[in-house]
Amino acid sequence: AKDYELRQYETAKWVSTVIRGETQKEAMRQGFWKLFHYIQGKNEKEMKIDMTVPVTCLVKSGCTDFKISFFVPFEHQDCPPQPTDSDVFIEERKAAALFVRSFGGFASPEKYAEEADALARTLRNRGQSFHEDFFYTAGYDSPFKLFNRHNEVWYFKK
Repeated sequence: AKDYELRQYETAKWVSTVIRGETQKEAMRQGFWKLFHYIQGKNEKEMKIDMTVPVTCLVKSGCTDFKISFFVPFEHQDCPPQPTDSDVFIEERKAAALFVRSFGGFASPEKYAEEADALARTLRNRGQSFHEDFFYTAGYDSPFKLFNRHNEVWYFKK
């Protein structure tokens, strides 16, 4: 469709942390740094790992817990080094079909929410069945990239 796409993702490992009781913006900041320290060597192998994209944030309606995640690079998918920070963990996300809406610019929590609402409306209007109680934000660019930025919101297909 012109305003969204349906993607099939394979099972994959992500390194994640949950930040509780903060604003989404603050949770993203804190979570990013925890995960960044992990890829900079704060793991059992003291191994530096390449930064990957996207950086995702799980947003649940009516909840102030946010799960921030980095995709584990393909070369570490089989055996990612274990985090040494007790707040950081490796998770395996099962294969899934996702409805994805892309947009540009600098994404704020408000912009992500607006785009998620627009995607949800479109999916409902088209009779698509999806998990409406949560969505993921996905950011693909460094904060230093000023132009042609790429952001997404994801809903899981039922």
